[in-house]
Amino acid sequence: MTDQSTAGASFPVGPSAAIAELNVLIRQVARYDSTVLITGESGCGKELVARRIHDASKRRTGPFIPVNCGAIPRDLLESELFGHERGAFTGAIASRVGRFELANGGTLFLDEIGDMSLDMQVKLLRVLQERVFERVGSPESRRANVRILAATHRDLEARVAAGEFREDLFFRLNVFPIRVPPLRERLEDLPDLIDDLVRRGQAEGRPAIRFSPTAMSCLQSYSWPGNVRELQNLVERLSILYPDRTIQREDLPPSIGERRRSGTTCTLTAGVDDSTEIPSGGIDLREHLSNIEKRLICNALSQTQGTVAHAARLLNLRRTTLVEKLRKYDLLSAASRVA
Repeated sequence: MTDQSTAGASFPVGPSAAIAELNVLIRQVARYDSTVLITGESGCGKELVARRIHDASKRRTGPFIPVNCGAIPRDLLESELFGHERGAFTGAIASRVGRFELANGGTLFLDEIGDMSLDMQVKLLRVLQERVFERVGSPESRRANVRILAATHRDLEARVAAGEFREDLFFRLNVFPIRVPPLRERLEDLPDLIDDLVRRGQAEGRPAIRFSPTAMSCLQSYSWPGNVRELQNLVERLSILYPDRTIQREDLPPSIGERRRSGTTCTLTAGVDDSTEIPSGGIDLREHLSNIEKRLICNALSQTQGTVAHAARLLNLRRTTLVEKLRKYDLLSAASRVA
């Protein structure tokens, strides 16, 4: 993604092991000019990772130039990347500098590289191999003193297998792969993320807000399909609706406050945890294990938006086995797709 809405945010933020590992990878690769392929779902912060790599590199004083390869029409992308000379094509009334030249001495961030057409992939491969390009309509070769960071939400290996992405380009890009985890895999980072977003909102003139423990629990029970971008939008909206207030559960959108999935509620037994501590009065082991199993099933359904086949894979179960357990716990209504 080329996420202008989150440009400049301090990221990665949070105490989770996933973020700690991500920060280690950023520090390790930032000192070199190696090409980096950043993967992850839309909205998870791939451009912010690219900016952190640039800011920590020896090219930090040079420009950081992002370009969304999926947002520019394929017949214009070559000109956007390499520039063009006056009269090179209809409408080229003046010469134009491309992104490679603008990024000279700095970093070029190629976002949504998986959406690039095959003919453009060939031209990009040549630049990555030789660091030489020509403006459209010019025979003059120019050198590209840029570091390449690329990102995609697509599975490039699957696109290679389908003949939709060049294998040689994939290997050129995949020198140092970094996966940005989705928000649902690092829910323990939510308090830190929210604090950071609230502070940034205040710097932009919006009121501060806080979240009650119950509201925070709801946020940490939600699967966040829109990832960090969705959280940022929510915090901004709530700060406008409820300025200088503590946000309660009823203030949250129904999809979050009611912990709904596909229009039904998946209720978890209160107070159930994975603790091995046995209270002095003892426990009903069978009921306790059933409650843990139910909670894990609910969480799997939440993470997969109610799709049973995907939830079964998360739980390492056969789909039919999971369907039986859904019937056992009366959770079929929490599944959006059983077949």
